[in-house]
Amino acid sequence: MKRKNLILGVLCLFCASLFAQEVKIADKETAEKAYKILESTDDVLAYHGDYSATISLLIEKPGKPNESLQYKIFERTDKDLMTIVQLFPEADKGNGYLRDGENIWSYDPISRKFSHTSIKEALGDSDVKLDDINQDSNHWRENFNIESYEQGKLGKYPVDIITIVAKTNEPSYSKVKYYIRQDVPLTLKEEDYSGSGRLMRTILIPKYSKVPAGYVPIQMILRDELNKGENTQQVISDLTFDKLPDNLFTKAYLESLN
Repeated sequence: MKRKNLILGVLCLFCASLFAQEVKIADKETAEKAYKILESTDDVLAYHGDYSATISLLIEKPGKPNESLQYKIFERTDKDLMTIVQLFPEADKGNGYLRDGENIWSYDPISRKFSHTSIKEALGDSDVKLDDINQDSNHWRENFNIESYEQGKLGKYPVDIITIVAKTNEPSYSKVKYYIRQDVPLTLKEEDYSGSGRLMRTILIPKYSKVPAGYVPIQMILRDELNKGENTQQVISDLTFDKLPDNLFTKAYLESLN
């Protein structure tokens, strides 16, 4: 009986320790430095108002033919407005998404119906989420705590390595690690983790383009770490930063395309 009680006691202590674990948080000075670096990664990008672009995706999965998707995106980053229209393949042409603040809808041109969806939804069968396309402010301080900050090297670049943990339900992943160039605050690599600490996805950004308004990550490789060999290559082209018509950010615009 005593042995049974002892075993139960040990198990209870073990379970309690699991639930009592707290997320590591960096000290105030370190956290402030890390937040400023993360905020600077937003500042150097070219997305500070209206823009449009074509996004081409190449999906690679072992044992399957490569799949190509293409979308047109319109965004007004300072107003949390975004419209995405699928251009290719032809069978899916006209599928779309509309964001107006916290409201996000997907649009099916066949049924001509809108359905509420999430910023965490993927584009087609790719590894790209709406959250990856959306270029409004990341609200670092509101949505994340800083877990750690260190310096290192990625390839030829000295980098700041910052790990953040979500403190709201807004982020797509519970923990993210960024590798950011020190000379110019451009993110070179991102690692996305689950709440249990499992690596879910890796993003590599090998190419940026410098435009008058700032930098644009024109090439990205998104690697699915749960399904080895699966990845999505993303290329951005046809960039414009002209003022966009207001009607682009309406349900009526998506309905008018078919």
